[in-house]
Amino acid sequence: MTEELFREDAYQKSCEATVTAVGDSGVVLDRTVFYPTGGGQPGDSGVLIRADGTKVAIVDTRKVDGGIAHVPAEGAPTLSVGDAVTATLDWDRRYRHMRIHTAMHILCSLVQGGVTGGQVGDGKGRLDFDLAPENVPDKDALTETLNAVLAGDHPVSIGWITDAELESNPDLVRTMSVKPPTGAGKVRMIRIGDAVDYQPCGGTHLKSTGEVGRLAVTKIENKGKQNRRINIVLAD
Repeated sequence: MTEELFREDAYQKSCEATVTAVGDSGVVLDRTVFYPTGGGQPGDSGVLIRADGTKVAIVDTRKVDGGIAHVPAEGAPTLSVGDAVTATLDWDRRYRHMRIHTAMHILCSLVQGGVTGGQVGDGKGRLDFDLAPENVPDKDALTETLNAVLAGDHPVSIGWITDAELESNPDLVRTMSVKPPTGAGKVRMIRIGDAVDYQPCGGTHLKSTGEVGRLAVTKIENKGKQNRRINIVLAD
């Protein structure tokens, strides 16, 4: 299995690692700072650098049986099992993902409806909500409220609860179609401020809401009888 360094420190930009497998799915390392696609957040990109200086561009990261696969760019040099590498993120891209992902948790706390879908993008994101027409928020008012919460510079922290605690507190789960993974005995939680938001999440997040900067709600779309898609974008 791959040691997932990003789970405890989303700000670690690189690490030393050893190649444990190479296959059609990509290069598996014994440890990594690269986040794999999951939970609506894209997989990281970056580079693996061998001891001799050879650089292997990584265009995506995915979960596979036995670990996390780093997908090389087409035509990139090949690596072999046992190679020592330095794994380095495309940090600017990852950080934009973190800014959007943290902002989406706050958006989730401000809209009173179950979440039916979502996607973190590069500097933008969207959440789909199960909302009756009378509960759809005003775009400009939502932008103002969202930015006010972000400007409060609330701390963001990681914690854990047991599977049993999650089961006894079902309201912690806002997503209607996707449930957080259980079975390992504990569930990773993201807390924002004292009472801004608290929900299960395996993604990478900021240390404080002030790092998000300003956002804009660009549009609220009708995607079904009661499904409304709220789109946000970084404004600075």
